[in-house]
Amino acid sequence: MNYYICHFFIGKGLIVVVTTTIGFGSPNKANSYSVHGAALGAKEVDATRKNLGWPYEPFHVPEDVKSHWSRHAAEGSALEAEWNAKFAEYEKKYKEEAAELKSIITGELPAGWEKALPTYTPESPADATRNLSQTNLNALVKVLPGLIGGSADLASSNMTLLKSFGDFQKNTPEERNVRFGVREHGMGAICNGIALHSPGLIPYCATFFVFTDYMRAAIRISALSEAGVIYVMTHDSIGLGEDGPTHQPIEHLASFRAMPNILMLRPADGNETAGAYRVAVLNRKRPSILALSRQKLPNLPGTSIEAVEKGGYIVSDNSSGNKPDVILIATGSELEIVFKAGEELRKEGKAVRVVSFVSWELFDDQSDAYKESVLPAAVTARVSIEAGSTFGWQKLIGSKGKAIGIDHFGASAPAGKIYKEFGLTVEAVIAAAKEVS
Repeated sequence: MNYYICHFFIGKGLIVVVTTTIGFGSPNKANSYSVHGAALGAKEVDATRKNLGWPYEPFHVPEDVKSHWSRHAAEGSALEAEWNAKFAEYEKKYKEEAAELKSIITGELPAGWEKALPTYTPESPADATRNLSQTNLNALVKVLPGLIGGSADLASSNMTLLKSFGDFQKNTPEERNVRFGVREHGMGAICNGIALHSPGLIPYCATFFVFTDYMRAAIRISALSEAGVIYVMTHDSIGLGEDGPTHQPIEHLASFRAMPNILMLRPADGNETAGAYRVAVLNRKRPSILALSRQKLPNLPGTSIEAVEKGGYIVSDNSSGNKPDVILIATGSELEIVFKAGEELRKEGKAVRVVSFVSWELFDDQSDAYKESVLPAAVTARVSIEAGSTFGWQKLIGSKGKAIGIDHFGASAPAGKIYKEFGLTVEAVIAAAKEVS
C-alpha cells in the first residue's frame, strides 16, 4: 500500500482487503473447491511446479532464498543486545517496575502471591461464590501484575470489576478492566490472544455460565492452544432463580468435563473459591472455568484452599479403616446439602464420608493411592448430587451408586423452591443413601 495512504490512516480504523486465488499456481484446480479440503495429489503437484517454474526438490530451500530471508539475523542480534543493555540500565533505576515487566515476560509469579488469597471460617457470613470470586480478583490484582480482564457487559452481575483500576483503553493502557461488550466469542478470542502474547499475562473473562454456548469455540481453542485463560462463569445452575430455563445451565458442566485439557471447577464456598483461583493462576497451560453461584452459600467446616488442587477431597468423615457405610459426593452449592444429610445419617448410626468434588480433572491427575483414600473401591454405596445433568457421574459412583441431578430443562422460580421441586434436597440424599447402603 502507498506510504502516504498508510500515513493518512494512522490512528484510525483500517480494513485491508486482499483478493486471493485459492490454490494459486495449480493449473487444473486453482480457484475451485478441490483445493479447499484435499491435497493436490502427486500429478497436480508436479504440474504446479512446472506451471510456477519451480525446479527444486521437495523441502529444498535455494541458497539465494535462504540468504534473502536470513539477511536480517545479524542486525536482529545487534538490536536485541542493545535492548538488553537498555533494560539492564532501566532495572538499576526502576527495580519494582522492571520486576513487574520481567514477571510478565517470563511468566514467573511473584514470590508469596498466594498469601493474598482470602481465607474463611464457618463463622464467616454466607455469600454467593460470584461475590467471593470478586474478592479474590481484587486481592490478586494487587500482587499479580499481569492479571487483566472483564465481562461481556455483565460486570455488575458477574462481579468482576477490579475496584482499584479503571478501564483499559487506548489512552489508559495501565488500567486493567476490559469492557468486552456483548460478544462472548470475541471476548474469549481476545483473552486467548492475551494469554498467548506473554507467559505472565493472566486474562480472565466472564458471563453467565449458560452463555458459554456462544463462546464454546473460543474456549476450545484455549484448551487446544494451551492458553491459560480464566473463565469466570456465574449463575451456574437452576439456583439463579427467576430468569428461568433459558438462563439455567443443565448440560454445561458435563460438556466441559468432556473437553480435553480444560479444568472445570465448581467451588462450594469461600475457601474453595480461593482454592479454585489458586489452581487457575498456577495452571498457565490449561484454561480454567469457574462455575459460580448467584445464591448465598455457607462457609462449611472442612473445606480447604489447598485441598482444591486434589480435585476431590474428604470434607467430613466419621468412619474408620477407610470403610464408610456410604459416601456422599457433591460439587458447588450442593455440598451444603450432602453435609447436612451426612449429619442426619450419623445420628442414625451410619458411618458417612462427605466428599467435595470441585474438579474431576484434578482428581484424575492424582495417584491411585490418593483416589483409593477418598473413594475406596470396596465401598460401592455412593450418592452424588449436582444441580445439572447426571451424565458422567457413573464414573465416580459406579453401577451401584445413585446420581441425583437434573436431566431436563429448568424452570422460573426462586432457588429454594425450585431445588425442592426438582428433588435436590437433604431428604432426597438421605433416602438415596439408605437405598444404596
